Amino acid sequence: MKLLSLVLCLTTLAGCSVAPTRPTSVARGDQAATQAYVTRLVQHDMAQHKVTGLSLALVDDQRVVWAQGFGFADLEQGMPASADTVYRVGSISKLFTATAAMQLAERGLLDIDKPVKLQWPEMITPRQLMTHHAGLPRDRLKGFQTPQPQPFASLLDDLAGEPLVYPPGLIFSYSNVGISLLGTVIQSLGGTPFAQHLQQSVLTPLGMAHAAFETGVSSSPLMAKGYRGREAVAEIPLRDVPAGGLNASAKDLSRFMAMVFADGRSGTQQVLKPETVAEMLRPQNSAVPLDFNFQTGLGWMLSTLGQSTLENAGPVAHHAGAIGMFRSQMYLLPQHKLGIVVLANSGTATGVVDHIATETLALALEAKTGITQPAHAKHAWADAPLPAAVQSAHVGHYTTLVGPVHISAKGQDLSVNAVGHDFKLRPRSDGLLGLDYALLGLVSLDLGTLSEIGFSRRTVAGRDLLLARVGAQDMLVGQRMEPPASLGAWQQRLGDYDISNLGDDPKAAQRIRLIEEKGFLVLEITPQDEPDQAVRAVLKPVSDTQALLLGPLADRGETVRSVIVDGVEQLAYSGYLARKRAKRCWHPPCCMACC
Repeated sequence: MKLLSLVLCLTTLAGCSVAPTRPTSVARGDQAATQAYVTRLVQHDMAQHKVTGLSLALVDDQRVVWAQGFGFADLEQGMPASADTVYRVGSISKLFTATAAMQLAERGLLDIDKPVKLQWPEMITPRQLMTHHAGLPRDRLKGFQTPQPQPFASLLDDLAGEPLVYPPGLIFSYSNVGISLLGTVIQSLGGTPFAQHLQQSVLTPLGMAHAAFETGVSSSPLMAKGYRGREAVAEIPLRDVPAGGLNASAKDLSRFMAMVFADGRSGTQQVLKPETVAEMLRPQNSAVPLDFNFQTGLGWMLSTLGQSTLENAGPVAHHAGAIGMFRSQMYLLPQHKLGIVVLANSGTATGVVDHIATETLALALEAKTGITQPAHAKHAWADAPLPAAVQSAHVGHYTTLVGPVHISAKGQDLSVNAVGHDFKLRPRSDGLLGLDYALLGLVSLDLGTLSEIGFSRRTVAGRDLLLARVGAQDMLVGQRMEPPASLGAWQQRLGDYDISNLGDDPKAAQRIRLIEEKGFLVLEITPQDEPDQAVRAVLKPVSDTQALLLGPLADRGETVRSVIVDGVEQLAYSGYLARKRAKRCWHPPCCMACC
């Protein structure tokens, strides 16, 4: 199992690759110390995680203080990565789509609080689209990436008849669909195709010389190849261009950060009004109970977790990106006018770009202001056993962001079954519960980042919720629920499935199956490229032909339907049809008659 492999590596093989020693302090104005350490850290992390190429740009107000590439943009051609190397930046694209929407608002063409005309009876505003509170599905999977993608405006027809996942405004629910639908609004009001509109209104005024919104990789000779480990992987074009279609270099993105620090100005161009920049950076969801203290701006994420947290630095605005084999991370400290962007061309670089970005920004902050980051002590376990009332409050079954979670009493402790593993849930000295894992039930192992998470229970609006706290950030994990009395017609649908209308879409799932677990209907999907990382979710039957694919709430989710196609029952979800496999007969030839 991948988790066990990771934990074993952390605990027993830490010496196989020694990370560089972080400077104990950085003198005011000494950005050279930051660069020297981060250079070693980049080299270490790239080797550790098999990252082929990486580029970064560090911005101090209107000045790029450091921009550099590491490794290769094209390994086969020996082309090194540089600050001008072009990458697919994934969801950082959303910041530019939000910028274009706010430009239209400045011109009086768009009221971000007036519902836009979409196909749902519920009223959805551009503000809700930009803050991921429209209640839309995360993705429309069919056609999301395919050799010849349909225009993103086709989503309007594709989603006709599909209900919303949540009522608008109920909860933060990240949605590529929502940003792409915002793109249709921009395209309609702007009077030109989306990519052209963004080029004229945002990218060119910013002087982003190598940037463009495209379905696939750029034709520029500066375009990086994508890699899985050291193997080049062809990038599959994307339908949802407004949500993730920007190609840009680190140096290009440095100009966007500088514009934010200059209150919307870039050179002689006023790209956004100062009050618009301020509004985009203002927390928009403080009045949403189910978001707790998670904060989002217009386009920007304003809350960070664990090691990504920069303390004593004022607001932290950021956005990450992941598309195909490309990974990206951008962090801004608006109060100190410091920003960092890190881009990579390897699918293994998700943690790397975040680590490099936060380490670089923390040291740059210290060099500029003298503000240092506090050392984080490991949470101590409580001396007293878990109180019986706390134990009983947590026992139960939960639908969560990572699928079904089952918490049961085990003596004076709590046992948690989640993501295919059994953990202990133990009381910590701070009053929260922490995860503990014992290898083979004997050897307690350090869980790394998981050990930072503290869990608690809370009831909000009649919902029994499981919360996670990382640092000062509270997040909704899931809701307690009881299994249905019966699975009804869905009992006969248990088994393995194959996508029957894949078309030219890449095969993303190695295995799809519907199983019963502790009385719950569970959908389990094994990714094609990660066979040991099954994605699981609770399915809640609401009729003989419909079920809700649950996330963190027990009564809301995307709809899975049983449909008849050409006389055969299939499951319909997110544009795909899945047909149940026939049962295999494992009897020897002499018993074939009994099959």
